[in-house]
Amino acid sequence: MRASIRKCNHKLALARRPGAAQLRPMRVMPDPTDPRLTRRVTGIDEAGQAVETSVTVERPLTLYLNGQEIVTMMTILDRPEDLAVGYLLNQGMLRATDVVDAVEYDDDLQVVVVRTPARTNFEDKLRKKTLTSGCAQGTAFGDLMENFSEVRLNPDARLRTSELYRLLHAINTLPSLYLEAGAIHGCALCEGDAPVAYMEDVGRHNAVDKIAGWMFRNGVQGADKLFYTTGRLTSEMVIKTVRMGIPVLVSRSGFTAWGVELAREANLTLIGRCKGKRFTVLAGEDRIIFDANLAYVPEESAKHRRKGAE
Repeated sequence: MRASIRKCNHKLALARRPGAAQLRPMRVMPDPTDPRLTRRVTGIDEAGQAVETSVTVERPLTLYLNGQEIVTMMTILDRPEDLAVGYLLNQGMLRATDVVDAVEYDDDLQVVVVRTPARTNFEDKLRKKTLTSGCAQGTAFGDLMENFSEVRLNPDARLRTSELYRLLHAINTLPSLYLEAGAIHGCALCEGDAPVAYMEDVGRHNAVDKIAGWMFRNGVQGADKLFYTTGRLTSEMVIKTVRMGIPVLVSRSGFTAWGVELAREANLTLIGRCKGKRFTVLAGEDRIIFDANLAYVPEESAKHRRKGAE
C-alpha cells in the first residue's frame, strides 16, 4: 500500500446529557457542506426551464481483510473505516470479540484494509453470495443467520412514546445530505430521546454498517440503545440490528413479512411507518410505555421530511 495510507482511531469526546447522570458520546453525523459529497448539475424541469440542482456523489470503495479482497462497494465515502469494519461484522467475517490491529485507508486508491492478528480466509463464504433487497444492491455472504438465535436482547429496555416523539423531532431537524441532495438513506444510533450517531449513504445497508463499525471501534454497546432507519424493515435490517445487540428498531418506512417474523423470534421491538404522531408496532410491544398525550404531538413538518414516506 502507498505511504498515504493513514491509520484512523477516532476517539470521541463525551458530553453530559441534560438531566442525566451518565456520560455518552457526542453525536456523529455527515457534513452536508462537504464538497466531496454532493455536486451541482444542470438540467431542465417539467416546463422545459433550465434548473441547477445538487446530486449525491457515489464512489467505489474496495475492502480488504488482511490480504484478501472482500468486496467493492458504492458509497459516499465519508467514513470508509467505519463502513469497512461494520460490513465485516455484519457479514460474520469479524466477531464483536475479535481484535483489529489497524484500519488503513488510501484515498487515492479508494481502498480500505482491515488488519487482524489472526489469519483469515473466507473463500467459501465469498462464493455463497445472496443479493439483498437493499437499495444499491447489497450483498450478504452466506451464513447470514449465523449466531442469530444465540443473541439475547435486553429484556429490561423500555421506550416511552414521549421520548420517541422527541427523538423523531431531533432526527428530522438534523442537517442531512438527504435534504441537500436526496438519493440517500439515513440511520441513527439513539439513546433515550437523542441521537448519538447519525450516518447516511446511498444504500441503507451501508449506513447501518457505518453505525456498527463506529460502535465496535469506539466500544459502544447497544443494549440500552435504539436504532432508527429511513429504510424498509426487511430481514437484513432486523438481522443487523440484532447483531449489534440493539433491542429497539424504528423506521419511517414499512415492513416485510420475514422481517416481522425474525423480530418476533429475537424479541426485537419493531416499530414502522413512524411519521408525525403515527406508528405501528409489530413485535416486542411489551417494551413500550404509552405516556405521550397525542393531542400535543405535532405532525411532521414537510420541510424536514426524510425518505421513507409511503
